[in-house]
Amino acid sequence: MRILAVITGDYGARHVQNISTHGPKEWSIESWDAPTALPLMIDYPEDYLPESLPAADLMLALAEHKGIAELLPEIAQMTGARAVIAPVDNEAWLPRGLARQLRGWLERQNVACVTPKPFCSLTETHYGVTRRERLTYQDPLIAEFARHFGRPSFDIQVDPETRVITAAVARRDAACGCAAYAAERLVGISADEAEQEGGMLHHHYPCLASMGIDSDFGDTLMHVSGNIMRDEIGEQVKPFKRVDYIAPGTRSDEFEDQNRGEDP
Repeated sequence: MRILAVITGDYGARHVQNISTHGPKEWSIESWDAPTALPLMIDYPEDYLPESLPAADLMLALAEHKGIAELLPEIAQMTGARAVIAPVDNEAWLPRGLARQLRGWLERQNVACVTPKPFCSLTETHYGVTRRERLTYQDPLIAEFARHFGRPSFDIQVDPETRVITAAVARRDAACGCAAYAAERLVGISADEAEQEGGMLHHHYPCLASMGIDSDFGDTLMHVSGNIMRDEIGEQVKPFKRVDYIAPGTRSDEFEDQNRGEDP
């Protein structure tokens, strides 16, 4: 699969580096540094594009500027891309209304497009857009990418006697590499502490999703992303966690004897 990543800074560069290093060997990935000095309205997208771009099957829109979305349909035509992943890790980079427009523009070109919010909500069949809303899709190129990168998925082994993690790998990494980073550092951690430790590792990586409150979630997208990873880790270690039960208290017989016959 030929992948073209459209980037403007460190956010996109980190994703490209991780995908290039850990993606399937048969994938080829190239990147284009898009311009950031763009007008509020782009009447002629071709004025901001190079004369040529590498041919691609799948495009990753990883720019940190909302104006880049208006260039993507033209880039798809130039490169022959048949599918686009435009993640929303920051509402300022791809507002919800513009994300809907982008999906519509590309659909009219017969180009599949998903806009997972956050990026690590992407699976082989659906992706998140709000706290409770998921959108489904059917596209083999996007699904092939999502088999390897998207919503973190782990294979965690726990010693049943000590309840300590003995091995952990990310079956599906986050596109930025956060899940693989966390998995390597979970070994030796108690099952009781794995979720909390996973959340700390997520922040230490660090996640590059927005730290501002997102109105679709009522939370920061960084926190939403962290909860996704914590939940996945929690499911893996759940059978090995210690569960403490608190029995309701009862008055002792001695207390009953002392107070028997006394007026209330």
